[in-house]
Amino acid sequence: MAKRKISKKERERIDRILQALNREYGVELKVYLNHETPWQLLIATILSAQCTDDRVNIVTKDLFQKYKSLEDFANADQEELEKDIHSTGFYKNKARNIIACAKRLILEYHGEVPKDIEDLTSLAGVGRKTANVIRGNIYHEPSIVVDTHVKRISKRLGFTKEEDPVKVEFDLMDVLPKEQWILYNIQIITHGRSVCTARNPKCDACFLRQDCPYASGSQKLKK
Repeated sequence: MAKRKISKKERERIDRILQALNREYGVELKVYLNHETPWQLLIATILSAQCTDDRVNIVTKDLFQKYKSLEDFANADQEELEKDIHSTGFYKNKARNIIACAKRLILEYHGEVPKDIEDLTSLAGVGRKTANVIRGNIYHEPSIVVDTHVKRISKRLGFTKEEDPVKVEFDLMDVLPKEQWILYNIQIITHGRSVCTARNPKCDACFLRQDCPYASGSQKLKK
């Protein structure tokens, strides 16, 4: 795939946006899903599909007390696990995938969560988004996690025009410097929750408005 060409003017705009994000939200690497081990983060991330991090953290607080090891998850009764994770939604698929994932981690990876994206995405219930969460937060490999916030705001900022998360990911890999990939994920999630919301974004109060095509368009519509 050919690397996207970026003009000097566009590069300067992107740099201003990234510097503003760093100033506003800092450069600390945060993980919003509570966990103590790599496999706990993997399971929490599987649970987070179509579910809020806050809800997942409520569920895993008791879940990781009940299932204290990968072996516990591998040997879990599916119907019982479904009840334990019911409030995260899509609980039947998630329970089935978690059990299958735990069994494979034990049998093929000696209980270790793999680092390679192909190995990760071969696990039940693990797509590129989940794999990149693990790669970025556990192994500190430069990675871009395309969730709803990252996709929405990246489109508003003009970093991508794509809808497919994988295509968005590759667009962002062209646009953003590698050292900013993990930080961008964290910063944009925060920005999406507090300012650039899906409905009624606070463009007037946004510190990125001068460099945001979406905010510029919103201002024109108000006039």
